[in-house]
Amino acid sequence: MTVTSAAILLFLILDPLGNIPVFLGLLKGLPAARQRIVIVRELLIALAVLLMFLWGGRYALELMHLRQESLSIAGGIILFIIGLRMIFPSPHGLMGDLPDGEPFIVPMAIPMIAGPSGMAAVMLLGSQDSGRMWDWTLALVVAWAITATILFSATYLERWLGTRVLIAIERLMGMVIVAISVQMLMDGVVSFLRVVS
Repeated sequence: MTVTSAAILLFLILDPLGNIPVFLGLLKGLPAARQRIVIVRELLIALAVLLMFLWGGRYALELMHLRQESLSIAGGIILFIIGLRMIFPSPHGLMGDLPDGEPFIVPMAIPMIAGPSGMAAVMLLGSQDSGRMWDWTLALVVAWAITATILFSATYLERWLGTRVLIAIERLMGMVIVAISVQMLMDGVVSFLRVVS
């Protein structure tokens, strides 16, 4: 996998366009200046969490005696579920009911930006080819920077594109994620069958 394809995959998983309506709903009671502070804080927390999983995930896998194949299969299943939820959203949104008040870490940083699928994806990248950790770090930072730019300009994008277009883009991203998840799942199964045969 190239840095570009890894960055695109991570960008799709971070799903900034799909998160815009939820972010705006969570922050609508706050003054504009405070909204920007909260968004920056939550984005930085999410980046720190994802970097921690990228650099430390391989050691966590070794500690738990998990193989790369199991992570690939589990990551594919998680991505598949997230993709289906993006295509067929529940009335409560992608992550269920959200708490009142100013968000702190949950639900904006985790699980909306740094969700289970993002954590699994960066762990998978880091464990599959640990010699390219700086490439994966670059891919993550690029995907995060584009996500941050989109979420920081959320109010303008919602006015410019409209809610219907944002929903359509989220569903399209969901379809792409489902296809990626099936590929990850198949790669994990093929890799497992090679190991056991």
